[in-house]
Amino acid sequence: MSQPLPPILLVDDEKNMRLSVATMLADEGFQTEPVESAEQAEQLLEKRPFLMLITDAHLGGLSGYELLTRVRKRRPDLPMLMITAYATPKLAAEAIKAGATDYLPKPFAPEELILHVNRCAERYRLLSENAALRERVSNSYRLESIIGQSERMQELRELIKTVAPTNATVLILGESGTGKELVAGALHSLSSRTKNNYVRINCAAIPETLLESELFGHEKGAFTGALKQKLGRVEEADGGTIFLDEIGDMSRSLQAKLLRFLEDGSFTRVGGNEELKVNVRLLAATNRDIIQAIRENQFREDLYHRLNVVQFRPPPLRERGQDACLLADHFLHQFCTSLGKPVMTLSKAAASKLLAHHWPGNVRELRNVIERAVILSPGPQVLPSHLPDFELETRLRKADGPVAPIPDSLDEALSNFEKQLIMSALERNNFSINKTAERLKVTRHALRYRMQRLNISTDSSPEGDPDVLEK
Repeated sequence: MSQPLPPILLVDDEKNMRLSVATMLADEGFQTEPVESAEQAEQLLEKRPFLMLITDAHLGGLSGYELLTRVRKRRPDLPMLMITAYATPKLAAEAIKAGATDYLPKPFAPEELILHVNRCAERYRLLSENAALRERVSNSYRLESIIGQSERMQELRELIKTVAPTNATVLILGESGTGKELVAGALHSLSSRTKNNYVRINCAAIPETLLESELFGHEKGAFTGALKQKLGRVEEADGGTIFLDEIGDMSRSLQAKLLRFLEDGSFTRVGGNEELKVNVRLLAATNRDIIQAIRENQFREDLYHRLNVVQFRPPPLRERGQDACLLADHFLHQFCTSLGKPVMTLSKAAASKLLAHHWPGNVRELRNVIERAVILSPGPQVLPSHLPDFELETRLRKADGPVAPIPDSLDEALSNFEKQLIMSALERNNFSINKTAERLKVTRHALRYRMQRLNISTDSSPEGDPDVLEK
């Protein structure tokens, strides 16, 4: 159901005219607030919102022209229509100059007035939808959307709250899927620019030949296919924030132009000569090793220093401990709701399996894993059998080389290795204690002792089989 429209403020010192126009608009479903003077109209405008203002040119007291001038200063976004019996080009120009969005001479056909009002109504609906969409986007990037209780995530949220109110340029570094875009969105939503546009560009997704035009715009005829002038995304973001994701994939020639833009917000459209200027906060992110890219002459060192006013490093999921389970519960609720299923929970064995995985795809991979589990599980619990075996992902990690943080001690390193080895063996043997102990060449008692010491779940299965872990 669409949002009801606010009333139309109708100003005319002739009673019959007010009644006639009010009836005409009521027949089309529009509410009106008729008044006889500009002074009454100004009082009402201070108290409530209106769809538009319709006024006669000649009123007792303040004229319609004076009313338009005064209202434009207080409510510059309010559409205003001038009606007059003295229709001349000079008066029409004066009405537009005073702030009228349109001009209607008397006598007029009802259809002419309704056409003007319908245009204003459509404009109001579009602006309302745009505001709602912007609010939705803003809500999706709230600080609360960054889930995690690990020490590094708490530090990350505190840094966001500190940096967000400033206009500092920010560089976000980290692996793919760690939440770099969430950090950028939270920085915008907590800033003073939150009511203005938040523009996102994935530099890796746009061909190099088109990225400059997308970013800075182009003039008509600048290149083959440039049939008209196109505004760039930096102009769209004027007063707001622009987020350049995967900036490490930007060409060096465009990096030079971006460096100039970062100095004072000035730029030139492709094929143009006029220097333009905007007020934009720039946030950038990349999953590349930026220092290595600089050494290989693929990224400008001066641009790195210009971007790196404040640096954020969202940690990979494998370094966040129990956050994997917190995120899994969040995604479970999200996907159960969207798929119309009762909210499920993670079994202890499934949680252990998630914690044992190294997550090369980070939070994005976990999200996909939980979506799959919700689809496969009949409920009420997600069991290890509903999760992937992670065989391909384990091979991917081996190809990438060691990525885990260096343990504090040899004992810790050995415990981590032992836990991963036991979890892997349990998965391959469908969490059977007997088969796993046999595979590892240890007794059942020794296996259970090691599992208890390493905090691996040892509950019996729902079917009551004592030799199978809870699934």
